Amino acid sequence: MINSITDCTLLNNGLKMPWLGFGVFQIEDGPQVVHAVKAALEIGYRSIDTATVYKNERGVGKAIRESGIPREDIFLTTKVWNDDQRGKRILAAFEESLKRLDTEYVDLYLIHWPVKGCYQETWHEMEKIYHSGRVKAIGVSNFQVHHLEDILPDSQIVPAVNQIEFHPFLIQPGLLKFCQEHKIQVEAWSPLMQGQIITEQSVEKLATKYDKTPAQITLRWDLQHEVVTIPKSNHPNRIAANAQIFDFELSQEDMNALDALDQGKRVGPDPNNFNF
Repeated sequence: MINSITDCTLLNNGLKMPWLGFGVFQIEDGPQVVHAVKAALEIGYRSIDTATVYKNERGVGKAIRESGIPREDIFLTTKVWNDDQRGKRILAAFEESLKRLDTEYVDLYLIHWPVKGCYQETWHEMEKIYHSGRVKAIGVSNFQVHHLEDILPDSQIVPAVNQIEFHPFLIQPGLLKFCQEHKIQVEAWSPLMQGQIITEQSVEKLATKYDKTPAQITLRWDLQHEVVTIPKSNHPNRIAANAQIFDFELSQEDMNALDALDQGKRVGPDPNNFNF
């Protein structure tokens, strides 16, 4: 059972990654993201997820430096953006991220989207960065099974993580099974469906039953599926509430009830059909 904010999963290269992290998508760079990340770190989060395209890496780095927490105690993720893949500038993009974050390494570097005609070559460049020792693990984001099948046969390294849209309305069991079989840790982005999940009646019923919020029920469901999750919020009280999911466990019956909500419904772009 995952029963603490400090509990970690073991990635396929032996690196420990916290089960619960803090995402900073759509949090403005500068004071806003600095305040949010520092609040998360103060509450006890030790995993921070950003990306080049979020344009807030500088603020994330500043918050980490000002937190007083040793860099080695924080699991930091960033991602290479699509234009950098198309421009074949993976290494340059990584160097720029390090500079903005003001860090000598990142813990996890991800391919943000499987850009057609690019992602296989991008993966080989990611492997070179990994071998340089300046990233502790490499992985992918928004990859479906066929994308993974494209890179695995010709790769030295199996992706450590696949960060995907994951919530009760989009479980993708075939993708989950494939990742488990290949020891690729699944990580959930948009675990609360951009807030939509909290008004779902069956989730509200479970919230009442367990004396928790709908968000806490959903995040606990993620963890019991052994999926790393990275909720985001600008508000310290919600950042704290999202971490209060380690003092209860959903029954198998209630897990099944949430699983039954699966409709293959996305709130984000389709990895097989995006144009950015």
